[in-house]
Amino acid sequence: SSKIGFYDSGEMLFEKNLVHTAEEIAKYNSVMDQTPMRRDAITDFLSASGIALDSIDVVMARGGLITPIQTGVYEVNQDMRDALMAGKDGVHACNLSALLADDIAKMVGCKAYIADPPMADEMLPEVKIGGLPEFPRKTLFHALNSRAMVRRYARSVGKTNKDVTVIVAHMGGGSSVSLHKNGLVIDTTDALGGDGPISPERAGTVPGFPLVEMCFSGQYTKAEIKKKLVGKGGAVAYFGTNDIREVIARAQNGEQACEIFLKGFCVSVAKYIGALATVVGGKVDAIVLTGGIAHSKDITAEIAQRVSFIAPVEVYPGENELESLAENGYNILSGEEEVKEFTKR
Repeated sequence: SSKIGFYDSGEMLFEKNLVHTAEEIAKYNSVMDQTPMRRDAITDFLSASGIALDSIDVVMARGGLITPIQTGVYEVNQDMRDALMAGKDGVHACNLSALLADDIAKMVGCKAYIADPPMADEMLPEVKIGGLPEFPRKTLFHALNSRAMVRRYARSVGKTNKDVTVIVAHMGGGSSVSLHKNGLVIDTTDALGGDGPISPERAGTVPGFPLVEMCFSGQYTKAEIKKKLVGKGGAVAYFGTNDIREVIARAQNGEQACEIFLKGFCVSVAKYIGALATVVGGKVDAIVLTGGIAHSKDITAEIAQRVSFIAPVEVYPGENELESLAENGYNILSGEEEVKEFTKR
């Protein structure tokens, strides 16, 4: 699908998930070849909804998998387009977002931007150290929503994101935990790289020796091993579903394995929150629980019970990505946000 939202004077007029059929997708050899099809679907929908393209002032997009850069907003330029198309840092559907936004912006006569790409890297040098020089710790987290929720918390206490230290646990199909201090994200998990808490479809951090044995067992290809870690890990591996609501329902119906898994999920998230708190000596203003799974009051209460000794816990459920993009877009238009330039490395 392609998810879009349209904002006017600060209010969302609509949000829409444009579904692309399996037959449509099958026509393309790679996800990056889908740009024209998705662009046309978006512009056709806008026209059918009575939205004049020339009324658009700015087009915002999710950041893709590109060379680690700072958080913030970046104008889409040719260097960025080239990096996303090359896919050196990974090929994912999110790589299409900036391309689609730029194509539409050129049709409109305005500019396109990305905000808080997932590989944004502001980690302290000491937290990048891994146990082997070949394996430095990397960043890949839910930067867009996580930073927006820090700003939301800061506003609620009359401050800005540069005045607070907050740990954010984003819990969705994939989960990430990030540490925000003085407007920077100084430590985080690699949510797509086999690091971090368990999630509905990702294994999170797994023990090294059993993983080595699995890799050399001859039973799995390299691609199958990666899929076990990301895509077929977590609840998918245990119960064949990535819908945490189904696992919760089964637990409520007395299925003990589901009850234990959910407790394990909560412990896993809580452990990473606790670990990140040590980076700042426990001096944390708030812990924010967000993402789709944060809609579950039972799960947020279980995690809060385990980590509230560190700092107060705030719950902001949902992905909030469109809202976050719109907020950044309005900040650009008002001149409140500094626009950065992406350059290939």
